[in-house]
This record gives sequence, structure tokens and C-alpha cells, in this order.
Amino acid sequence: MPTGGGKSLCYQLPAAMSAGKTVIVISPLIALMQDQVAQLAQMGIPAALVNSSISAAQQSRILEKARTGEFRLLYLSPERLAREDTIEWLRGAPVAFFAIDEAHCISEWGHEFRPDYRQLSRLRAHFPDRPIAAFTASATRRVRHDIIDQLKLREPHKYIASFHRPNLRYVVRQSEGATQMDLLLTALQYYKEGNIIVYAPTINGVESTAALLEAAGVPAIPYHGQMEAAERKRNQERWMADEARVMVGTIAFGLGINKASVRAVIHLSLPKSIEQFYQEAGRAGRDGQPADCVLLWLKKDAGLHAYFIGQMQDAAEKERSWQRYHEIRDFVESSDCRHRRICEHFGETKKWASCGACDACGYVPAWLAEYSAASGGKRRRLLAKGVGAAQGSAAVQPVASKTAPAGKEDIHPELREFMREWRRETASEQNIAPFIVMHDTTLDDLCRVRPSSMKQLMGVFGIGELKAKKYGAQILDALKRFQSGQRAKPRPEAKVNPAAETMRLLREGKSLEEIAGIRGRQFSTIASMVSDLVERGFVEYQPAWVKSDRREQIEAACSAHGLDALRPVKDALPPDFTFEEIRLVVSHLRWQRDNESTSAAASGT
Repeated sequence: MPTGGGKSLCYQLPAAMSAGKTVIVISPLIALMQDQVAQLAQMGIPAALVNSSISAAQQSRILEKARTGEFRLLYLSPERLAREDTIEWLRGAPVAFFAIDEAHCISEWGHEFRPDYRQLSRLRAHFPDRPIAAFTASATRRVRHDIIDQLKLREPHKYIASFHRPNLRYVVRQSEGATQMDLLLTALQYYKEGNIIVYAPTINGVESTAALLEAAGVPAIPYHGQMEAAERKRNQERWMADEARVMVGTIAFGLGINKASVRAVIHLSLPKSIEQFYQEAGRAGRDGQPADCVLLWLKKDAGLHAYFIGQMQDAAEKERSWQRYHEIRDFVESSDCRHRRICEHFGETKKWASCGACDACGYVPAWLAEYSAASGGKRRRLLAKGVGAAQGSAAVQPVASKTAPAGKEDIHPELREFMREWRRETASEQNIAPFIVMHDTTLDDLCRVRPSSMKQLMGVFGIGELKAKKYGAQILDALKRFQSGQRAKPRPEAKVNPAAETMRLLREGKSLEEIAGIRGRQFSTIASMVSDLVERGFVEYQPAWVKSDRREQIEAACSAHGLDALRPVKDALPPDFTFEEIRLVVSHLRWQRDNESTSAAASGT
């Protein structure tokens, strides 16, 4: 079933109805397990998790309670289940059945294969009489057969929902480095309501994109694996609570995200597979409202994918990677209906002549039409270049969306912010994410209804007896305080983005070595970030960064070996040349190439 289709309900509901029995859920991410357990607790369903995030003493207490059937659901990681002591403990527990979440991870043909999932094949041998259920949002026919084979399922029932998401509108466009950010800025200023996810290919790309958006007046926050765990969690919670509408992340962001009002998912590079694109794009429009899934890929992306596949040593994995590569290349370069191509990839046949909801079938977002009409994007490009030189935020105002989500127009914006603040504070007190206290759809309906009694509160969407009992008095009190004139407190300013700080120091004339010292970072980290900014056209290349004779040698190597990958260039140069100086020169050459091709296209030559 697609993302947001209700897979979790398929094992949570039976668990809730099975007193004295426990459903064992295998999940790959600690954060995903923690959120699900917290949400179940809010609904009064006893659940727990056992993983490395909790102490040994806590684990012992949880396992003791689980032996007596106190939990309806118990979440384990595949690594935990692979341990012999876990298997022995489970033999004495009242296991109802096993639920394997993100089941495509068990297949080598799956786009997120994880070797630890292969250990799950032992479940059938250890528990021959227990049912096993597997769930995934993105498995091809081949992967589905592999899941059944690996888990040794016996004539299983198969439930395959349609892969067609009619409310999603797919837009694929090859862009150049000099115009990609122009397109992104144009798009983000169109989506006035809801939330946005922007996927960047690298950590430096995440930080520089977030900084550039902030400088252009678009509130954005970063998310990637090298951030401190507390900051990463805080940024995710800020996005979930609508404190910042735009999340710029690597593919590490998104698994298990339960956010209904995502109006657009924008990719800034070519995904590694159709499954990856479908899964990430599918985080848009979970509320059933129209949402855009935009892929702004660069030609160099394909070259980089091909280069890294060529470096693989495992022949079987290389073959699978090449297959995924050709599939995604065919997808982005095809003029066929995007919806039909995705469905066919997953083994579903669609007969329509035109879906009307993708670029191949004539759909053009208003922002893209606006951009195309602006002389090849020249106006936006000049605006974006002004961002890099500006001392403060550029004066860019959001453009009103032509199709605001239904129901938002009758919500008092100050009331919504006031209740969001109440939700944030309540969640903080309980050390849980704000959306676990109350989903956005419930919060919006609450602001529309404005109940003044417990009876009226029970009529709000998403408020049941347990929620009303737990939060009802607090909610009614908050509404009364708003009615009497109280408003949300101003939010403290967010932490300075690393890329924004680097850009500020460059404007002050600091060298790369000085910036590394001031920011307490490795020189390689600063050089890599600056290279990304140069390639995007937001920082001007400085000749002082690389000595002229060395730059000339690097340029000669680039002429012979191309600009797509650094390794062939490095191998062609003397060993004393560093990746940092090569990267700086290559980024400048890429910017020149992209800028020249964009200018030629704009002038019609």
C-alpha cells in the first residue's frame, strides 16, 4: 500500500483487539518505533520498544512485562531479533503474530536492502505456528516474490493496493546548475499553504540550500545524518509543528513521517531508483488534496551514478544497480505518462491515454509557467545572485497559492498559532513530538469549531474519549485564554545555518583557512561547502583559493576526463593535488558550463 495508505493500521488494529497477546513488529528505525509507541500510548494501547536507545534495566523490565502479555505491540529492530537470547525469550511470550514493516528491505532487489533483514528468514523455523505479515509501500513484483520466499510464507494472502496516487502531480525537468535554484525559489514562493520537503543529494547541498532559501526570505531548516541527534530531532519537530514550512534534507529524512499537509516534494538530484522516487514523492498529499512531486535533475547526476556503480566490486549488486539506473533514466527522459510508468514499474497496468496530472500529459504548475514566461528565468537568476551579495534577507514575498487547501480560509491565523504553541508546550512536557499530541487536521478542525464545552469538543475530528479526557480541560482553557486576548509568544530565532555563516565570512573577505578556524571546522569541510555554493552560482570563485599554475593543471585534467566525477581527475594529476583544490576548480568550471548553456538557451542560440 502507498505511503499514508494505512499499513500500520493493518497490524495495530488486530493487536488492539487481542487481549493477552502481543504483536511483534520489526521496524528498521529507532525514531519510527519511538513515534509509533508514543502515538499508541496516546490512544490507550499498551506498546513498547526494545532497542539500543533505552537502558539495560529498562529493557529487562519491558521484557518481563511482555512475558505476561501486558503489551499489545512490541517493536524490535531486525538486529535485536537476530540475537539468540531474543529468540529464546520470544518462545516464552504470548506472540500473536509477527509484522515486518518496510519489508522491501529484506530483498537484494529492493531499493533499500539491509542485510540484517535477511535474518528474518529464521522466523519460520523458530515459530512455525505463528502468522507472519509483511508490509511495504514500494515493492516491485520481483521484490514481492522475494519477500514471500525469504520469509517462507505459506500460500499467503496478498493485498496490493493501487500504486496510482491520483492527487499527486508529477513534474520532471532536467535543469542546469545555474537555473536549478531559480526554479526552486520560484516554486517555493508559490506554495503558500502546507509544508514542503526539498531533497538535496549531499550534506553540503542540504546546508547551502537551506541557507540560500533563508536568505531569500523562505523559512527553511536542514536535516541530515551529520547533525547532532538533538538538533536533528528539534528540526524535525519544528517542521512537524509548522514552525518552519520547508524542510531541506537528505534521503535520511522522511521514513515514518506522518504529516498530512505536505503540498510539494521537490528533488534536486536524480534518485537512484524509481522506488526511491515513488517512496519519497509519496510523502506529499497524504490528506488527499492535490500536491506536486517535482524532480529537478541535473545531467551530472546520471554521470555520478554511473561512475559510482562502475566502482562496485560485487558483480550481483553492480548488475542490480545498473538495472535501477537504466529504469530511472528511462523514466525521467521518457515522454510517456509518469503515473502510468510508475504503475507499470510496480506491475500494475493502466489503460488511460492521459492522466492530466503530470508534465508528460500536459500539467504545468503555475510557478513553472511563470518562470518559463520570465525570459528563460533571467529575472529569477538575477534575484538569486543578489542573495549571495546581500547583507540581510532579500525582499522576496510569497506568492499567494491559487488553490489553498480546503477549509483553511475560515481559520483565524492567530488562533491557529496560539493552539500550535499550546501543542508544542504540551508535547515538550511529555517529551514527545507535537503531532503525537494532536494531528494538524485535528488542530485545524479545533480552530474552526472553537468548542466551549466537552460535548462540543467531542465533535472535533480526531478527538475521542481518551484524548478528550487527557487534554480536554487544557484545550478548553487555552481557547478561553485566546478569547480573552492572550496570543502566542514570539518564537526565538533559529540557530544560524552553517552555510549562511560561511557566506557571511566570505563577504567579510576571510580566507577559507580563516573560516575553518573561526567556525572550528576541518578545512576540507569548508572547502566542500564553498565548492557547492560556487557551483550553484551563489558565491564567486576567488583565484586566490588555488594557485594559477595548479588551477591550469586541474583544468587540463578536466578537459581530458570530464567534470562529472573527481576521482578520474585526481588520478590524472600528481599525487600532491588535493581533493579540496580540485573540487573548487571543478565547481567553478561546472558553473561556467551550466551558465553558458543556460544563456544560450535563453537567447535562442
